[in-house]
Amino acid sequence: MDTERASPRYTDIDLWEPSDILHAMIEGQMAAVAAVRAALPAIEQAALATEARLREGGRLIYVGAGTSGRLAVQDGAELIPTFNWPKERLLLLMAGGKDALLRSAENAEDEIGQAIQAIQQTAIGAPDVVIAVAASGTTPFTLTCLREAKSRGAFTIGIANNRDTPILIEADCSIWLDTGPEPVAGSTRMKAGTAQRAALNALSTLVMIRLGRVHEGLMVDVQAINAKLQRRSEHILIRLTGRTPQEVRGALERANGSVKLAVLLLHGCSVEEATSALDPVTEQRVSLALDEVMKGRTTFVIAHRLATVRNATRILVFQNGRIIETGTFDELVKRGGSFAELVKAQFGTTP
Repeated sequence: MDTERASPRYTDIDLWEPSDILHAMIEGQMAAVAAVRAALPAIEQAALATEARLREGGRLIYVGAGTSGRLAVQDGAELIPTFNWPKERLLLLMAGGKDALLRSAENAEDEIGQAIQAIQQTAIGAPDVVIAVAASGTTPFTLTCLREAKSRGAFTIGIANNRDTPILIEADCSIWLDTGPEPVAGSTRMKAGTAQRAALNALSTLVMIRLGRVHEGLMVDVQAINAKLQRRSEHILIRLTGRTPQEVRGALERANGSVKLAVLLLHGCSVEEATSALDPVTEQRVSLALDEVMKGRTTFVIAHRLATVRNATRILVFQNGRIIETGTFDELVKRGGSFAELVKAQFGTTP
């Protein structure tokens, strides 16, 4: 097993100079990121399959033990504040329970009975998605959860750092992170852990983007539940709409802290129209919702951010009080005039 094997490269690492040890560890971290890059096709496949099932109302379930479990739980837990993922659609199954998050409970990874019970009690099945993470690819608790969930119709994703191991072989979609031996043999919190963290981050973020929880690179599903997030929400709305701080605060209040809803309100929608357009069951994107509610309307937008008028029917470009160009976004870009220069300056290239 590669993650347990001692590497000749690090045989006498305990005799090295401190700077050499640190360089070796950073070298290992770079290798871990390279392993994730090599696995990108598998990560994409897993993300698209996950998206499809979550659109059907499925839950997202993370499973693991030890370091792998703590990394899995961390990724899942961060989906709530970052993307406002519903708590009722997220399960975090850690060998040893909550206590194992704060201190080592290595014996818990062998608890097959606990794994079966966890799957049964949470009624996991279709269209749920289970992400099982284990550096070894053989951890009994994690493997049992994967098997039990799969037998009940859930879609399973296996992430491991050793090739051709049961978790990878038995999962519906497998992600092999080839990190090789650790600088300290068997210490998978190092290269293997870094690769797992990066892979999980990439996987879950891609899923959330695909589900419309990001708009123009901004976390538009963040909820303004404290002062910091209130300020972040206001900045997001100012950037997306070009409205004043007072206007965005009023919209946020009417939207009960929902940035997505506030965007539509600031575009002239009523609360009822905006709520309907952002149907949570279909995970509607902001851009599609805007297109839908603007059908049949004539809206004038004075934009300093060109992305705001990307889908406008007609754009008027003024200079010194007179119209110098008119057309759609794409037409004006193709002409190579003043508007095209503005686009190049703002985006660096055509968006």
